[in-house]
Amino acid sequence: MIQAESLRGYRGMRHGFFTRQGGVSLGPYSSLNCGASTGDQADAVRENRARVAGNLGVMATNLVTAKQVHGISVGLVTGPWTEGTLPEHDALVTNLPGVAIGVLTADCAPIVLADLAAGVVAVAHAGWRGALAGVIEATVATMERLRARPDRTVAVVGPTIAQPSYEVGPEFHETFVTTDQASAPFFTVSPRDETRFLFDLAEYCGARLIRAGLRRIEVLEIDTLADPHRFFSHRRSTLAADAACGRQISAIVLASEGQ
Repeated sequence: MIQAESLRGYRGMRHGFFTRQGGVSLGPYSSLNCGASTGDQADAVRENRARVAGNLGVMATNLVTAKQVHGISVGLVTGPWTEGTLPEHDALVTNLPGVAIGVLTADCAPIVLADLAAGVVAVAHAGWRGALAGVIEATVATMERLRARPDRTVAVVGPTIAQPSYEVGPEFHETFVTTDQASAPFFTVSPRDETRFLFDLAEYCGARLIRAGLRRIEVLEIDTLADPHRFFSHRRSTLAADAACGRQISAIVLASEGQ
């Protein structure tokens, strides 16, 4: 797993941006696929998630994720989900030690946030739809309900499709700049086709974190599409006409007392 320098070494918390390495899945899902709805074998996904939980120091049942729908709903986690239930959220917030919260990605931006003075952590899944609609601000607002403060909160934008790999059409660009004029600087004209654009999702998420009042922000410069050895990439699979694509997980947990 990859750890951010801005969060590394904090006592009372563990986090990780896990890669696709270190699991048991086979074929296009090789090897640490943590997405249960990807078409992978259920037993393999369970084992992969158990390995992630072990790395974070929690039981497998205490690794919580949600059904992600590219929206802005934020779930307040007060305990592990009941088996068989998976609510629809694109961000999770908790102040409960010993329960790891995570998001699944394959090009979208995983964001982990922590205000350790308040004992509050969060994760957000920010694809372009969610980022534009306000999932980041909704996550920060939910943290504030638990007495977290944006000026104390550290946020890290994890491995994400990078701007050179993220070519979009003019309608995408128009949707963004019409909805959010401040997004214009995060587009450049594609060198391949002057009618198309390259979009910087990671830095756009960083800018939205600043708008939400945060000042301690780290953006990992890691391109999921360009690194097939370490990361699943939905766009890479789509370009290769391959319907199968796994999901890597990013997670954070407050340590239980004594850990």
